[in-house]
Amino acid sequence: MKILVCIKQVPDMESKFKVNSENTWYDSGDLAWRMNEYDEYAVEQAVQLKEQQGDADLTVLCIGPDRVKETMKKALAMGCDRGAHLQDDESHKREPLEIASIIAEYARDKEFDVVFTGMQSQDRGSGQVGVLLGEILDMSCVTTVIEFGFEAGEIKVKRELEGGVKAKVKTTTPAVLTCQLGLNTPRYPTLPNIMKAKKKELLSSPAADLLKVDSRQNTQTMYFPEKKGVGLVLEGEIADLTDELIKILKEKTGVLA
Repeated sequence: MKILVCIKQVPDMESKFKVNSENTWYDSGDLAWRMNEYDEYAVEQAVQLKEQQGDADLTVLCIGPDRVKETMKKALAMGCDRGAHLQDDESHKREPLEIASIIAEYARDKEFDVVFTGMQSQDRGSGQVGVLLGEILDMSCVTTVIEFGFEAGEIKVKRELEGGVKAKVKTTTPAVLTCQLGLNTPRYPTLPNIMKAKKKELLSSPAADLLKVDSRQNTQTMYFPEKKGVGLVLEGEIADLTDELIKILKEKTGVLA
């Protein structure tokens, strides 16, 4: 069995964000970087499937600048066999279709049986890459997976729907699965595995060589929402509150003449 897991490096969400000079994305300077949280569940599930199958081969893929290699090393320490770094210093400008197209071109001739991705990224949150990837590769795609099982060539999952509703789905390989929070408990890499990860294959190649589609959207501007005035809570007897409310409406809004 051949397994691919796709990850993304994102800023720590506790970071203090600033809009960049182009007003199109956040400023990447002085940010702490980590693996996208949804992707941690994808990596864990991919490693569990590899361990279950025994002879499975697991590749972790990441698109981005050189710094993403540090995040990929965590996936290697968690149990991935090799890393495929698709070098792209402009990856933050890529729309979901472009990202999915790059991954698809990499995976097209490698005959992966199962592809895991996170449900969405924490910084962009489109939730589209996994679905588009399945469409481009003509593979079954199941989203928001919260339980996973594999037996006799059949994938059985439970996926999360709106309003807390769950759905049980069966499919066969090849398939793309996007992983939701709570699917499993991602393991912490042990020191021996961190040391082993340093010797694992981690090859870089230009993402531009795999980009076969044109961008269909672009970001015109990005800005923080304007701060609004604080609310006012009135307390007391209803009769007094009514008079106070009318007074405020007259003075602050002009609604009542």
